[in-house]
Amino acid sequence: MQSHTYSASASFVSSPSGDPYKYQVGFGNRFASEAIPGTLPQGQNHPQKNKYGLYMEGMTGSPFIAPRPQNLHAFLYRIRPSLDHKKFVRLPDNPDMESNFLPINPKVHISPTQLNWSPPPLPSSSDKVDFIAGLKTIGGNGEPTAREGLALHLYVANADMKSKAFCNSDGDMLVVPQQGRLDVQTEFGRMMVRPGELMVIQKGMKFKVSLPDGPSGGYVQEIFGSHFELPDLGPIGGHGMANPRDFEVPLASFEIDETRWEGKIGGQLFSAAQDHTPFDVVAWQGNYVPYKYAMEKFIFVGSLSRDHLDPSVFTVLTAKSKATGIPLVEVLTVSERWDVATDTFRPPYYHRNNATEIAALIYGEFGDRFTPGGLTLQTVFCPHGPPPEVHKAATVAELKPERATKDAMLIVLETPMVLSMTDYAMNPAGTVTESEPLSFSPDFIAHLDEINADLKAAGKDELKKKSG
Repeated sequence: MQSHTYSASASFVSSPSGDPYKYQVGFGNRFASEAIPGTLPQGQNHPQKNKYGLYMEGMTGSPFIAPRPQNLHAFLYRIRPSLDHKKFVRLPDNPDMESNFLPINPKVHISPTQLNWSPPPLPSSSDKVDFIAGLKTIGGNGEPTAREGLALHLYVANADMKSKAFCNSDGDMLVVPQQGRLDVQTEFGRMMVRPGELMVIQKGMKFKVSLPDGPSGGYVQEIFGSHFELPDLGPIGGHGMANPRDFEVPLASFEIDETRWEGKIGGQLFSAAQDHTPFDVVAWQGNYVPYKYAMEKFIFVGSLSRDHLDPSVFTVLTAKSKATGIPLVEVLTVSERWDVATDTFRPPYYHRNNATEIAALIYGEFGDRFTPGGLTLQTVFCPHGPPPEVHKAATVAELKPERATKDAMLIVLETPMVLSMTDYAMNPAGTVTESEPLSFSPDFIAHLDEINADLKAAGKDELKKKSG
């Protein structure tokens, strides 16, 4: 059957150049959209009879008894219910994907050092690899059936999903393209996601991905058991960082077609054929929705006098863990901004954090270790910071206002969890390398005469330089 697509015409924001779609705006709003006027019931969610014989279907993203601010749900009015499908069939495992990151799994490994991955090669033109088939797991923590943990993936693809859709029952997927736009069709409508934007498809939502610019690659952060939220702003106040109005949500769009869809639950892949498209939602309303965000819109917060603020001020989204006050993961963006701090060492200072830090360069240049499409990782309490030559230059540089991270953008993921690396990630024949150890010459010894003069003036014993 030929596909026909029908979309809502009203919207609150026009799409930028290169994006054919329009969107509603806001984060955590209770949205409503209809592709055919008058199809969304008024004053109730499930009337006895819906207009045009549409089926009402509910979707929840939280327990029914969750507090109101955390209660997530949507009502969809569709041509056929999702229940109309054939039996589920177990699919073969993707050898490059992993979901169990417990230490008892012999296919995952702990690494205490800094790791770097160059961009994975794109599929050859003779192989047709879509977004789902092109997922490659780098590492993670926990496993999805316990509803606690996360997984970090890369993706490389050169083919559209066509008559295939995907439903992830394990967790939310945050997707960041690095090369090529993604044309994403969801049950709630369509989004065009370009490098510089991030997209979140929350668990249980069906979607498919097309590649309007040809071969594409990027990053996927999957979380089990919680959802992404905006961070609290505390003394920053009511505005700044990622503003709610800059998040974009699709408008209702439906088609009449035949397709099949695949799903993932418990880290395993299944397929269920059906005689109709899953993208047949004519109208919907609720606050459990897919969304995207342009990271160029982030409002940076920093020091206007001296010293650094903690990197938490770069946080776009956060996801809670089961431990009070401890996040499961935080999503940060780093891009062009002003640096004006006086009498301050401006690069990142040397640090050992209670967090695993993953950084990925979307575009531009940012030090020797960062390559667009690649990835760097420092595990919990792994010491890291600038190399000796960068440190030296920063200690003698003239301090004046300057544009930091000029013409570049990174996305950074920070989690207090220790990540287990997969066989794919640690394959020595692959794209991974360990950072070479650095050697520093202590300037302290060169100041020995001055130090001893100060010690003597304070009535303390002088230091003696040991030989050998």
